[in-house]
Amino acid sequence: MNFKPEFEKNVKESAYESIMKYMVPLDQMITFRPDQGIQEAIDIIVEKKISGAPVLDERRRLVGNLSEKDCLRVIVDQAYHNMPVQSKTVADYMSTNVKSFPPSTNVVEAAIEFLSSPIRRYAIVDNGVLIGQVSRREILRAARSIKPTTW
Repeated sequence: MNFKPEFEKNVKESAYESIMKYMVPLDQMITFRPDQGIQEAIDIIVEKKISGAPVLDERRRLVGNLSEKDCLRVIVDQAYHNMPVQSKTVADYMSTNVKSFPPSTNVVEAAIEFLSSPIRRYAIVDNGVLIGQVSRREILRAARSIKPTTW
């Protein structure tokens, strides 16, 4: 007799909240376009007091991220390379290796990633399309609702 036990097919939902509860939705975010002038982007970063923003193509696909650090290269290009930046775009300075979370990520997975990375905010991407972003501070808010476990 061959006995093969039935395993539970319903995967138990994560005990931790989804990052979706803490994300900033796309319609509340500042974003840039690759063809946008770099000086205009710097002005927005300074005026809005943000540390950077995602760069989206015309279909809302995430193609990069422009941070304050990326923008500091403008100063170096002008000072040391005598390079005029009036004609430079966001695409010339943005980081293209952008890490992101899928919508299925929970707050503990996000916290682990934030702890092991210098990145302050992650895009939340579904099939290549940006749907929002989450920062360290937003994930920290989740600590209020995490209940202690008993072993």
